[in-house]
Amino acid sequence: MAATDTAAAPASQTLSRGIRILEVLADAREPLTIDDLAARLAVHRSVAYRLLRTLEDHGLVTRDSAGRVQLGARLAALAAGVAHDLQAEAIPELTAVANDLGMTSFLVVLDHDECVTLSSVEPRHAVNPVAQRPGTRHPVTRGAPGKAILSITPESSWPPVRPALAEEIREAATRGYATSHDEVIPSVRAVAVPLRVPGRAPAAVAVVYVASSHDEDSVAARLARSAAVIRDALGG
Repeated sequence: MAATDTAAAPASQTLSRGIRILEVLADAREPLTIDDLAARLAVHRSVAYRLLRTLEDHGLVTRDSAGRVQLGARLAALAAGVAHDLQAEAIPELTAVANDLGMTSFLVVLDHDECVTLSSVEPRHAVNPVAQRPGTRHPVTRGAPGKAILSITPESSWPPVRPALAEEIREAATRGYATSHDEVIPSVRAVAVPLRVPGRAPAAVAVVYVASSHDEDSVAARLARSAAVIRDALGG
């Protein structure tokens, strides 16, 4: 009975709320007030304040002179430790792709039913590059990276998808790359190739752009070369 009770015990509500604050701040892209956070978490202001004090003590959030809250620098150090070897091998390739194509390039991994950006690089000489910040997440059923990841995932493991999307994913599997337009960011296009490394969650290397003289086939071919270099470096 004790084992059953332990398995059925709910997760820590306090920890869950603290993590939710970090997610809300990451999605907001701008500092928020304590009242904003309390409203988004549907908790009393005093509860939000206590959670923030703990996160602040650990350097995960900071407050400016007006009391507005934003993510702290400590999070960058924690993020750098996620799949460190994968990111280390990917960054030089992402940099080369970004500068070769004049597009923002990024590395995405699968997290449950979402795509999460681990690393991104903007092109050196672009005037208005499309931003794709590390930590950005969206459903795996939206956007080129998600389709690329699902193209190397057994269909039995897919989340529910529309028939039209299922056909797109199968086409991506045959073609070796996926594309999207206006699916995650309005007016933005993306091309992604899958990255499969044994022992790791499915991933993808991708680019985002508004317009380009490069056709999708050539963009995908360039991404595929970098994906192969990353895979080989990690023993895939």
